Amino acid sequence: MAKLYPQIPVERYMEIRSAHGAVFGHDDSAVYFQSNLSGTPQVWRIDERAPWPRQISFFADRVMGVSSSPTQDLLAVSLDSGGNERAQIHLMDAEGLHVQDITGDPAHIYQFGGWSHDGRMLCYASNKRDGTHFDVYLYELATQTHRLVHQSDATNYAHGFTPDDAAIVLSRHYAALSNDLFLVDCHTGEARCLTTHEGVARFGNARFTRDGRYVYLASDDASEYTRLMRIDRLTAERVWLTDDQWDVSGVSLSHDDRYLAYSRNENGSSQLYVKDLSLGADASHAVDGLPALPEGTVHGHFNRHGYTLGLTVSSPVWANEVWLLDIATQRLTRATYASISAVPQETFVAGELISYPSFDGRMIPAYYYRPKEGAGPFPVIVDVHGGPEGQSVNSFASLTQYFVQRGYAVLKPNVRGSSGYGRTYLHLDDVRKRMDSVADLAYAVDWLKEHGNARPDAIAVMGGSYGGFMVLAAVTHYPDLFAAGIDIVGIANLRTFMAHTSAYRRHLRESEYGSIEQDGEFFDEISPIHHVDRIKAPMFIVHGANDPRVPVGEAEQMVAALRSRNHPVEYLRFEDEGHGVAKLSNRIRAYTQIADFLDRVLR
Repeated sequence: MAKLYPQIPVERYMEIRSAHGAVFGHDDSAVYFQSNLSGTPQVWRIDERAPWPRQISFFADRVMGVSSSPTQDLLAVSLDSGGNERAQIHLMDAEGLHVQDITGDPAHIYQFGGWSHDGRMLCYASNKRDGTHFDVYLYELATQTHRLVHQSDATNYAHGFTPDDAAIVLSRHYAALSNDLFLVDCHTGEARCLTTHEGVARFGNARFTRDGRYVYLASDDASEYTRLMRIDRLTAERVWLTDDQWDVSGVSLSHDDRYLAYSRNENGSSQLYVKDLSLGADASHAVDGLPALPEGTVHGHFNRHGYTLGLTVSSPVWANEVWLLDIATQRLTRATYASISAVPQETFVAGELISYPSFDGRMIPAYYYRPKEGAGPFPVIVDVHGGPEGQSVNSFASLTQYFVQRGYAVLKPNVRGSSGYGRTYLHLDDVRKRMDSVADLAYAVDWLKEHGNARPDAIAVMGGSYGGFMVLAAVTHYPDLFAAGIDIVGIANLRTFMAHTSAYRRHLRESEYGSIEQDGEFFDEISPIHHVDRIKAPMFIVHGANDPRVPVGEAEQMVAALRSRNHPVEYLRFEDEGHGVAKLSNRIRAYTQIADFLDRVLR
């Protein structure tokens, strides 16, 4: 008989910690990872001397990324301030005792690229020239000097060095879903395109063989899905190594080029594959017999000298942890236990993969989480992902688990425009097709009523970022379907959003949303701010004052419009948050109030 637990407060769910982003030290004796064990994401360490994790960074703000030097006990750590996403790069020793801010320019963004293989340099991209375009720089550790390597009026991101350290791998982005990879000579700054193509395509996760001749990467060039590709730099020959079904979501090559590992997003769940390249250059030989990972999502990288993969595994019932998988011995080890203690694991619920027909007969995939206790019918929260090209996947979400334990069912739909289901599906919501994705939410309600054991009068819609726009669009264009709306850092007015989002983002988003010049009238036609009079559902709105993506003015437009007509709305503005709610105390406050709001409205 299953053990019964009393209702667990939201604080305990917000206290569920996570560990992710494992990187190996230069000699593989230490594993560094990011965790919010202290309440804010920081750098932690496990090593042979002390297998118990040790916190080694103690910044006031969140750590956004960490990378270890290939030759010494030195880390490059990225962090911003108050969620403003203007990342700065710090160098830190392996104990976290000596920290040096090598950028020191909080007005601009410094995107870390990677270490040179000799450990003497690192590369990064920054918009410090004009606040809009990203150029590529080298930093030399011995002289502590910065050098501009490549400048162009484009969005260029650095992604490491070629094996001989002669060139930097640069990704130039033309739109949110289109880019090319270039090799930039470290001495001359000359850029040569590695992935010349026609039309819209994505290239990423480039991994070079030791001699630099071959590059393994993931691309959707002329394909429906993102596939594994090998490029021969001498002949320019391109070979596909996976079929055109499901997206390859991660690529890693072992130090001696023997093993090639990658994961595929198969209907929202990851499957890890490893190829033994020593058995054939076409990488068709899979390594069999690997131990099974918890069902969910997985990505990771090989260590520097062996065949161990440092994996981040996120599972609905195992939470977010670091695991180590040795390919040679086929041994799987769970390295962290950050998530245990706050909430008993046996209370967690896995989502059911379902699909439902929309207005045109297209099937919309979704994950549905039902309470373990009670026969229903249940109040339901339709939880919409951001992006727009995001995806609700089979991973752990503490808030979802909290609401399910509290007696709510949660539906996470992947409406048209979501990634993971092919190029055609991804572009079904572009510009003038925007409202088709909102219609998918309306048809989700039909499925919930017929098959989801839902209370028809107690269906709420919740989402963040673009998901917040979907919330506002749903309650304005389908006001009779939803009993409550929770908008977190969402878009209320497409015109003002496109005008005021950070300049470096605007041109990348126009292929998805459209432009003010060409589509301004359409923005006005569909924007929720112009249809506030239709809203019937009580609203709860949350926003961070430092949001660089969706400015806080989007929330305040909507709040002012609702209050002017005496419509019930609750509003939380966090002065120390950006695009979302990251700090533990703020998360507890926000979701306690949201839960109380839903209880009042739906129960």
